[in-house]
Amino acid sequence: MKVTEHIKKANGKTLFSFEIVPPQKGQNIQELYNNIDPLMEFKPPFIDVTTSREEHIYIPKENGLLEQKITRMRPGTVGICASLKHKYDVDAIPHVLCGGFTKEETEYLLVDCHYLGLDNVMALRGDAMKHEQYFKATKGGHQYAVELVKQISNLNKGIYLHEIIETPYKSDFCIGVAGYPEKHLESPSLESDLRRLKEKVDAGADYVVTQMFFDNKKYFNFVENARKIGITVPIIPGIKPVAVFKHLQVLPQVFRLDLPNDLIREIEKCTTNKQVREVGVAWAIAQTKELIKAGVPVVHFYSMGKSDNIKAIASEVF
Repeated sequence: MKVTEHIKKANGKTLFSFEIVPPQKGQNIQELYNNIDPLMEFKPPFIDVTTSREEHIYIPKENGLLEQKITRMRPGTVGICASLKHKYDVDAIPHVLCGGFTKEETEYLLVDCHYLGLDNVMALRGDAMKHEQYFKATKGGHQYAVELVKQISNLNKGIYLHEIIETPYKSDFCIGVAGYPEKHLESPSLESDLRRLKEKVDAGADYVVTQMFFDNKKYFNFVENARKIGITVPIIPGIKPVAVFKHLQVLPQVFRLDLPNDLIREIEKCTTNKQVREVGVAWAIAQTKELIKAGVPVVHFYSMGKSDNIKAIASEVF
């Protein structure tokens, strides 16, 4: 079922969903199941599965030189989605990236998703490679998420690459995109970032999931401003509980977001990461309660592979 259909079927009730990260190459999927199992009692209608782009590794050669190779440390997104759909009878949503994929590879991936009965995809540009300061499109791939949305939208019309209708069969994906309450780190302003979001919606995006935020006012302002420029699709808030001391530095640095002073002061009182985790859970509970009271369609949690804090939050509010 499509995300938009789940929201409509809920009749105003706020739904619970979460995002997982595939296990590293070579690990067993059972550990992933162990972290998902405790969250299934809250009946998530869908689960997002992230995709990692390629990385460069350097392999020593006999002559002492290094040979550059490309690898993916967390492969298997589409396979994991199929597994989750079969095991839990839940809609699993693969993240589809611009970075690391040609347009042809993207088409093959989307065709596989359609074969497997996956009704939703999350269309994202993706991050720059670790050795690059700025994002560079893969040769033969997309530079911007809006281009990816257009490709998926065309596939929904039966139009494959090169704008040729090759078959009477077509996909029917519900397309999700990312939104940034505190703007994308590369965007010059919130206003220009919202215009980019509007372009993605106009290109065929059906719903938006926001980047994490820790001040609900930023989400509410973001939604209000989005509505003012004609974005009418559901805007789902994304929540991540702070879990360790280093999040005070890492989250603002990586995601270019602000942590509220009240939250910072509470974390600074802590002496262990266990206490920080408790503060993060309490803060996320308060955030979630306020969002539910405001009538958001879904609260989407970034679990990052661990479920104990998400379960503690969900137990209080769902």
